[in-house]
Amino acid sequence: MLVYPNAKINLGLNIVRKRDDGFHDIETVFYPIALRDMLEFTPVDGASSFSSSGIDIPGSGDNLVMKALSLLQQDFKIENRKVHLHKMIPIGAGLGGGSADAAFMLKSLREYFRLPLSNDKLKEYAAKLGSDCSFFIDNQPAYAWGRGELMEPISLWLKDYHLLLVYPDLHISTAQAYSSVKPQEPQINVREVVQLPVDQWKDKLINDFEVSAFEIHPQLIKLKEELYNMGAEYACMSGSGSSFFGIFKANVMASSIRAALTDKERRIFITFKVNLEAAFQYPVFREVGFVADFARIDAVENECA
Repeated sequence: MLVYPNAKINLGLNIVRKRDDGFHDIETVFYPIALRDMLEFTPVDGASSFSSSGIDIPGSGDNLVMKALSLLQQDFKIENRKVHLHKMIPIGAGLGGGSADAAFMLKSLREYFRLPLSNDKLKEYAAKLGSDCSFFIDNQPAYAWGRGELMEPISLWLKDYHLLLVYPDLHISTAQAYSSVKPQEPQINVREVVQLPVDQWKDKLINDFEVSAFEIHPQLIKLKEELYNMGAEYACMSGSGSSFFGIFKANVMASSIRAALTDKERRIFITFKVNLEAAFQYPVFREVGFVADFARIDAVENECA
């Protein structure tokens, strides 16, 4: 069975308080995007096995995909599987790639073995694998709170907008991400902000982790500024970083990048690489190094349901 786990971005992320258990309560909006991995499992004689290609996966012998398989095997009669993951979603980028892979594994096993599990029950399994893992069960825009495991769907489809996703070749650890964060209640809840027009989000929809990211890697300030200089209606870091995204009106996408894409490509492709030579004219991209993708934001509306 072959499936295509997709990434997500965070539309704002507020750290509201530190909990007694050492975790932090957050408020954010998760939004699915059409940057995808490829995940396949097939029958196998003997023990389950895992292999991967694409982006290198550190410690791939004990990853979330195999944990998802083992988790369901504890409660159901599920035969061992040969699993292969072709990794395209950058790791440690704030895009939820590992959680998406695990959630899609859970959903695929449910379908293949016809397990009597509702989405709500499957979310309980997903929550054991990661705070944001349960988001990918419904895979629809959602307001999340608590550690990120509590969520409710929201009505939000960014139709007629385009997304430029930039992943700098920089790593920000969880400890670093929280190093300069001062938990506090936001003036406006992210759930309310995203109901405003996108061009009003800039100074209202904030990712608190950007404070730490900018202190550790000052060049990221320039990256975000460049997204706005290119015409973004809104730009932000996703999750704890270090990827950034810009949301553009279709008719104002930077001409140098649009020139790299034919009309035919825009109709066919959901996510694809930006022409690097065109993008490299922006000095900030040369400084940080990047993987960039250009996608129709509304392309996931039907495909990720």
